[in-house]
Amino acid sequence: MMQTVFGMDPIVFWIIVTVALVNVTGALLGTFLVLRRMSLLGDAISHAVLPGLALAFMLSGTREPLPMLIGAMAAGLLTALLTHLIHRYANVPEDAAMGVVFTSLFALGVVMITRVASQVDLDPGCVLYGVLESAALDTRPLFGIEVPRVAVTLAVTFVVTAAFVAALWKELKIVSFDPHLATTLGINADRVHYLLMAMVAAFTVAAFEAVGSILVVAMLIAPAATAFLLTDRLHWMALIACATGILTAILGRNIAAVFDAPVAGMASVVAGGLFLLAVLFAPRYGIVARKLAHLRLGLRISGEDLLGLAYRWQERGTGAPLSARGALEAAGGGAGSRLALWLLRRAGLLAKSGRGLRLTASGLERASKLVHRHRLWEAYLARHLPLPDDHLHSPADRMEHFMDSDLQRQVEEQVPEPHGPSGAPR
Repeated sequence: MMQTVFGMDPIVFWIIVTVALVNVTGALLGTFLVLRRMSLLGDAISHAVLPGLALAFMLSGTREPLPMLIGAMAAGLLTALLTHLIHRYANVPEDAAMGVVFTSLFALGVVMITRVASQVDLDPGCVLYGVLESAALDTRPLFGIEVPRVAVTLAVTFVVTAAFVAALWKELKIVSFDPHLATTLGINADRVHYLLMAMVAAFTVAAFEAVGSILVVAMLIAPAATAFLLTDRLHWMALIACATGILTAILGRNIAAVFDAPVAGMASVVAGGLFLLAVLFAPRYGIVARKLAHLRLGLRISGEDLLGLAYRWQERGTGAPLSARGALEAAGGGAGSRLALWLLRRAGLLAKSGRGLRLTASGLERASKLVHRHRLWEAYLARHLPLPDDHLHSPADRMEHFMDSDLQRQVEEQVPEPHGPSGAPR
């Protein structure tokens, strides 16, 4: 075997490659499972293939890929079929049917493996947790290079999976987003569903020796779920899921080396950690991003309310500056209003005048547009809805903050130009 591969120990290199192949293959299939809200079914199949594997071992007495694949695919399809039949004919909720089927089959598989473990080369711990480190030592010559047997199997699985996704991309996409539309277009949604389940079962067989039937669930779902939070485009979701899987493999192996932990287990922990980061910090759907968006929106509305107050105060022509304390109380008070007032002064829209506040030239221009939108909406409501005058201000006050130029133009076409102060004081 070569002393180093890309500057790394060959065992380390092949461990990373093996985990990356598992993650990328799982990410491609998991993308459609997540979109179809069938992540639990992927979990179910990855566990329920165990009796199929055990039966294949019992009949063949070996761990050769072909009997394992046949047994696992049969068990996986049986899981999907039994779940569907119980849900349809026994009127049991689909998640309950799935839970009963896959736990029963998984338990049956554990019992079968336990009984035959002494007769065949099979360790229950290997099936549950994988033997990634030792699998990298079981090599075969390939083009003059010693390559781990499991890496070859996973590479073939990846190529077949990628070809399956590429060949049925349109069908998978339509069935994932709207199975009824797929049926209308002549696509057999059930056939696509069972083909996808068969591929999940085949992937589980290829991956279980490396990462086990339990840890494979994280590889199947976590990268796709992470990508789901980062994009709204299907092709980008698949690519980001694959990239997340590769990053998980690299980080998982390196962190496992630091803590002397199993690589497969640490890779699963890293996959969960990356998903948690996406939950918190995804640009659009992350918790932090949504909180910041709500904060920005609240500050914008509070600031525009303060600008409207200042405009109406100056419009009255009293000559006295607007009291900062009175403006804050009218705007609702609180830390948000005070921060909005500070931001307006920092932006040069409001300026201190004696013991009060006045609009600057730029603030006056912005405030006049805001009040104009408010009065436009009041005029529209007065014309089209039988509302009393004292009921016009509140809805107009809400709409003025969300009235873009297109909506403003449409409203202007239907109502006369409003003049004068607002129908109700702010």
